[in-house]
Amino acid sequence: MPPLPEEIFDVVDQADRVIGQAPRSQVHSLHLLHRAVHVLLFDRSDALLVQKRSATKDTYPGCYDSSASGHLNAGEEYDAAAARETQEELGLVIPAGTLQKKFKIDACADTGWEFVWVYTGSNTSPVVPNPDEIELVTALSRTQIESLLVTQPESCARSFRRILSEIFDRGLFHNQ
Repeated sequence: MPPLPEEIFDVVDQADRVIGQAPRSQVHSLHLLHRAVHVLLFDRSDALLVQKRSATKDTYPGCYDSSASGHLNAGEEYDAAAARETQEELGLVIPAGTLQKKFKIDACADTGWEFVWVYTGSNTSPVVPNPDEIELVTALSRTQIESLLVTQPESCARSFRRILSEIFDRGLFHNQ
């Protein structure tokens, strides 16, 4: 079976304006600025659904991460990417306008040189994790997440740690 074609991302400037396109491997190896989304879904008890990344992922394999996350494809908008990643990774079709766009983090080392828009939402449907992307999905309370960040920070992807810090600082954790 021939290899899949490499993903193409928009490359952006310091103001998050598209200045070109490049393959994923080049974007990452050269630390080119690009775009991503992170979706944080809360369950009925206000616990955060977190994923444990598949051991085959090229970055942060086996680490905890946002409910769903991923890069924007070339020409894609942030809102569309958030809905697409939620469906691709968790098997959830989120109706348009359901996810709430909360805040943006500028591209930096913590985000892997990605401009990141963070979305939140609620979920009461069963998830069907994509085994190519995710080892497991679990719901963690704020207390459990804070404990994990203190006792095993390396078990969380670097960008997820940054996003959690922002979520806590901004009072956006549902049961805060």
